[in-house]
Amino acid sequence: MTLDFVQEYRAGQAAERLRQSVAIRSKVLREGKPLEIPIAEMVPGDVTLLSAGDLVPCDGRVLAAKDFFVNQALLTGEPFPVEKAPGELPGEAEILSAGNTVLLGTSVISGSAKVLMCRTGQNTELGEIADTLLAKAPPTAFEQGTRHFGFLIMRMTILLVLFVLLVNAFFHRPWLESFLFAVALAVGLTPELLPMVVSVTLSKGALRMAANKVIVKRLAAIQNLGSMDVLCTDKTGTLTEARIHLERHMDPLGRESQRVLELAYFNSFFETGVKSPLDDAILEHKEIAVNRWRKIDEVPFDFERRRVSVLLDDGKTRLLVVKGAPEDILRLSVSYEADGEVSLSPFDKEALERVNAQFEQLSKEGFRVLGIASRKVGMDHPHAVVSDETELNFAGFAAFLDPPKESAKVALAGLAGDRVAVKIITGDNELVTQHVCAQLGLPVTGMLTGTEIQQMDDQALMARVEQVNLFCRVAPAQKNRVILALKRRGHVVGYLGDGINDAPSLHSADVGISVDSAVDVAKEAADMILLEHDLGVLHAGVLEGRRTFGNIMKYIMMGTSSNFGNMFSMAGASLFLPFLPMLPVQILLNNLLYDVSELPIPLDRVDEDYLSHPRHWDMNFIRNFMLIIGPVSSIFDFLTFYIMLTVFHAGEALFHTGWFIESMATQVLVIFIIRTRKNPFKSRPNPWLIACSLTVVAVAVLLPFTSAGVHLGFVAPPAFFFLVLIAMLIAYLLAVELVKQWFFRHYAVE
Repeated sequence: MTLDFVQEYRAGQAAERLRQSVAIRSKVLREGKPLEIPIAEMVPGDVTLLSAGDLVPCDGRVLAAKDFFVNQALLTGEPFPVEKAPGELPGEAEILSAGNTVLLGTSVISGSAKVLMCRTGQNTELGEIADTLLAKAPPTAFEQGTRHFGFLIMRMTILLVLFVLLVNAFFHRPWLESFLFAVALAVGLTPELLPMVVSVTLSKGALRMAANKVIVKRLAAIQNLGSMDVLCTDKTGTLTEARIHLERHMDPLGRESQRVLELAYFNSFFETGVKSPLDDAILEHKEIAVNRWRKIDEVPFDFERRRVSVLLDDGKTRLLVVKGAPEDILRLSVSYEADGEVSLSPFDKEALERVNAQFEQLSKEGFRVLGIASRKVGMDHPHAVVSDETELNFAGFAAFLDPPKESAKVALAGLAGDRVAVKIITGDNELVTQHVCAQLGLPVTGMLTGTEIQQMDDQALMARVEQVNLFCRVAPAQKNRVILALKRRGHVVGYLGDGINDAPSLHSADVGISVDSAVDVAKEAADMILLEHDLGVLHAGVLEGRRTFGNIMKYIMMGTSSNFGNMFSMAGASLFLPFLPMLPVQILLNNLLYDVSELPIPLDRVDEDYLSHPRHWDMNFIRNFMLIIGPVSSIFDFLTFYIMLTVFHAGEALFHTGWFIESMATQVLVIFIIRTRKNPFKSRPNPWLIACSLTVVAVAVLLPFTSAGVHLGFVAPPAFFFLVLIAMLIAYLLAVELVKQWFFRHYAVE
């Protein structure tokens, strides 16, 4: 309950921070006059006036616009600005890609617009994200696994306790003694050390992950990370640099051209309007010298022309440099340049087809493309006007890309090798995303767009998400639907994201992963935070999660096999023994010493082959292991009963002593068999586990020879007993190893 409260409180805080982030003021038209008011006072039907630098205060429809570009990275994660203009209202599925719609939380890069407010506050796309954070997240794989394991142990405990009580009642044995014996059995069956083992193991894992630059906020997420078999991630910033680069500058013949770069740089450097991320990418090439040029005039960018021109002079030449949409630049060009020389031939049909094919190929490869052209004018040309943008000399294309990270390709291959399927969920278009996947060596097995997802119900989406690994143009709510559909298919899902638009998915995933540079809302919703935005760091965390899960499973498999076998033997022995097989206090001491021997399990090594694929809670596997390995312990327990009664003619005290020592030795030392799927001599245990286990067995052997042992009802056994014990121990451990190997051949899960 405390954990639930903390999680819900954090989610509430994240949602409150989200609300505070939109507490802005904006201009609206009231009675035909512009008035600046708080966003809380705005209502649907108001008309707001937006200009460069404004935050959009609503979800609304553009009524009028001039050179209007917005940054939607808050909702889509994509850094490229988007043009908005009046037009027909699209269907709901197109809300993010609609050219006539603006959304709350986005920002205006350039231009101005008049917008009709359609949705405000919690009814907006951004408001729905806040509502999602307040909702209770579906149970994670770790929570489901521990609950199912608890039910399994509870059922076995109730059955054995009822059996013991019925048997003792049938034989008319003292009811108080029988009740205490049954309670002791219940305690012995309960893995009371499990919470401590889980907490210590997870804490050790968190410290190791911190050394690998992964900060764990919720310890249970470590086990979920180890069980994760599907990682959903955004493209921008994870697979790519989240920074636009000028990748290519090509002449009309398809060759790299310094002339194209030079002209593009002149245009971006001298234009005075709000510079776009594309301009910033061009201006990174500071090696271009501009000191001999001076600006005479410019024709600013506008939505109708989709280009910008600057008129420059170097004392010898007066040059008009034009940059804009490739289709328009080509339409206005009459000749083309190659290697900086103007072609003697006009821009004929064949040349135009060749250049258009080049433009189409760049677009298919995911590039954002600008056309670059120029025109020489007379030295007495005083101004630049729109009519000057004709009879241009086409220089070539500037192609931009958010390039893939160098480390991402290696990390993706590593995750695939360790059987973690990676699915890309992005707000960007499919051409760009497919190109990035191709560069990273990630094969596209299927693709869905936001429009297609919107038209599917949950059952249809569940049927498709298994094969599809590319989800493009998706809204935040659609990202969340994909996560939930994968979870319903039985997958353990991780989600990596850093924006407000990622918060619902981080909240719903089995393990939400964010980065140190993420927005506060995303970091609050995440379970762990990467100090480096690098899939390689995450891959190391996945392996650490599997080590943690492996050590937790060692304790569980111990408690549900040898421990269960001993408790089952006690219940069975009550059928034919005239006395209790072990006193209640001795059962509790047995259980205490056994738990002490298991304390170093969180420090134990995990075999490398265990880390090769995700590990999940599998109750059938645990139950089968218990029912097959446990009886081996019971067989040797009953053999001990037979020897104690027929060979040593043991009375009650000697019987209790002999079986106490045998049960302690078998259930403690069997850890070295159960802790690995391999030959125990080929897997080195942690030295502390060896020392602790041998110490506990020594205490059990020596206890009957002490005064404390006498008070507990023990007596000193004869020396011959220990020779028999050693022989039985060797036979028992060998038998468990043989049965274990047979079990893993027939019941091993992948």
